[in-house]
Amino acid sequence: LLFTGYLKIKEKVYENNELVEDTYKLVIPNKEVKKIYENIFMKWFESYQRERRNEFINNLLDNQEKRAQKTLNQVLKSSISYYDNYESFYHGFMVGFLNADGYEVKSNRESGEGRFDLAVLPMDIDDLAIIIECKHSNSIKELREDSKEASNQIIEKRYIEGLVDEGYENVIGYGISFYKKQCIITKA
Repeated sequence: LLFTGYLKIKEKVYENNELVEDTYKLVIPNKEVKKIYENIFMKWFESYQRERRNEFINNLLDNQEKRAQKTLNQVLKSSISYYDNYESFYHGFMVGFLNADGYEVKSNRESGEGRFDLAVLPMDIDDLAIIIECKHSNSIKELREDSKEASNQIIEKRYIEGLVDEGYENVIGYGISFYKKQCIITKA
């Protein structure tokens, strides 16, 4: 990339006032090349996210919450900051992450006796729909308990029955608790 002009040397690197041999700081040479990098990176990121999202949704649909949890933890580790550690952030992250072809994502909608956090609704009402309740944990030790609390909320507030009343016959629910770049998923 350096020899073809897609990167250029900004400066040599020094450590303890001594030149580090064959080590340089590189920069993108201009706006046009920067745009190329942005487009390439965005295409890669969108492809990566699409693959992980489809894997995540398919695992939930197949009652494989541990596999879904592993996938979501990989996504969290590669795409969020440790400082994005509050429930509304995770809720918004999941809305963006779950927007998938063939599904409609609903957020904070009335169902049963309350409002679910997220629903992943298939275009065909006979296909399986997913309710997700998100919780933020204050420590890694609280993840499992908070995930169980979220899944219990789905049952207690009758979120699944609310979607069944709308015509979705096949509905499953999952509670997901988040702490920094970790999550735990529990089936309702």
